Amino acid sequence: QVQLVESGGGLVHPGGSLRLSCAFSGLSSAYHALAWLRQAPGKDRETVACISGFGIKDTYVNPGRFTISRDYDKNMLHLQMNGLEPEDTATYICAASASGLCDSYPYRGQGTQVTVSS
Repeated sequence: QVQLVESGGGLVHPGGSLRLSCAFSGLSSAYHALAWLRQAPGKDRETVACISGFGIKDTYVNPGRFTISRDYDKNMLHLQMNGLEPEDTATYICAASASGLCDSYPYRGQGTQVTVSS
């Protein structure tokens, strides 16, 4: 059974930083793609960043401010977010692909709320 549990969300002032973490288990191999998604109220869910099963990183949202990383030894995924803006307010969701490709993510955690407000 695949499990993904996020942590690290919270309330932060504009310009602040947060580091999200995801502890995952149950994946059949180390070569699943892992991603961060986000869902804001009234908006479509979007893929923030992904690490493929081959270790290739792509950041689709705010590539100059967001950095995705993976700790293979500890089965952890992280998202470092700097220079946060109110528009970054969303539920951030850790997700895994069924393959090594960053295409679809059938496995998802419950999410962690990030609120950027003064």
